[in-house]
Amino acid sequence: MTGLKKKTALTRAGIIESLQFRLSTAVMLFANLIYLALVYFLWKAIYDSSGVDVVNGMTFYDTMIYLILATAIFNLLEMFIVWDMSRAIQSGEIIMHLLKPMRYRLYTFWSYSGAHVNNFFLSFVPTFIVVVVITKGAIPIGINLLYFMVSLLLALIVNFNIEMLVAPVCLYTQSTWGINIVKETVVLLLSGASIPLAFFPEGLRQAVEYLPFRAVYDIPLTVLLAKNGTDSLSGLLPKLGIQLFWCVLLSVCGNLFWNHAVKKITVNGG
Repeated sequence: MTGLKKKTALTRAGIIESLQFRLSTAVMLFANLIYLALVYFLWKAIYDSSGVDVVNGMTFYDTMIYLILATAIFNLLEMFIVWDMSRAIQSGEIIMHLLKPMRYRLYTFWSYSGAHVNNFFLSFVPTFIVVVVITKGAIPIGINLLYFMVSLLLALIVNFNIEMLVAPVCLYTQSTWGINIVKETVVLLLSGASIPLAFFPEGLRQAVEYLPFRAVYDIPLTVLLAKNGTDSLSGLLPKLGIQLFWCVLLSVCGNLFWNHAVKKITVNGG
C-alpha cells in the first residue's frame, strides 16, 4: 500500500503540474491543427496523383484516420526523459533524484503518468470522438476498444523503455541533443506515426515487423481500426503478445544498461 500511495501521489502531482500550463496545451492543440492540415493536403496530393482510390490497401480516408489518431497517440505518449536527464546531469539535480526512496526508473515513469492522464482526456479522447462523429462509423466500436486500451498501455511502456535506453547515454556524453533527434526520427518513421507501414516497400516493411517501434503506434492503431472479424480474440491477442514481448525485453535491457551507466555519473553543477 505504501508503494501504491507513492505512485498515486506522483500521478496526482503530475496532473496538477500539467494543468498549471494550460497555455502550452492550447499551443500544442493549435500546432497539431496546422500539422494535420499539412498532412491532409500532402496525402490528398499523393492520392490525386496516383489516379486510384486505394493505395496499398488504404483509401485516402483510411490514411487520414490513421494519421490523425497517430498524432493523438503521439501527444498522449510523448515524453521528454532524455532532455530532462541531460538537464538534470548538467545542473546536478540528478543526485537528488537518485537519493529519493524510489528507484529512478520507477520514479521517472510515475512522474510522467499525470501528464499522460491529462493528455488522454484533453487530447486523445476529444480527437477520437471528433473522428468517430465525422467519419460516421469508420472506426469499429466493439471489443477492439477494450483491446486498444490494453494495447495503448503496453505502447506507453514500450515507449518509456525506448526513452530509458537512450537517456542513460547522457551519463557518458553529457549531451544527447543529436542522439535524441535521431531517436525521435527513427521512432516516428519506423513506428508508422509519420507514414503508415502499409506504404513501406515490402522488404522494409517486413524488417520493421521485427523491430520494437511498431509496438508504439502501428499495433495500437491496427487494434483500434480492426475490421472484417480481425477484432476477434484470436486476431488481436498475437499483436498484444508482440507488445508484451517488447515490454519485457526492453525493460530488462534498460535496467541492465541503467545499472551499468549510473556508475559513470559525472555531475557538472549543483
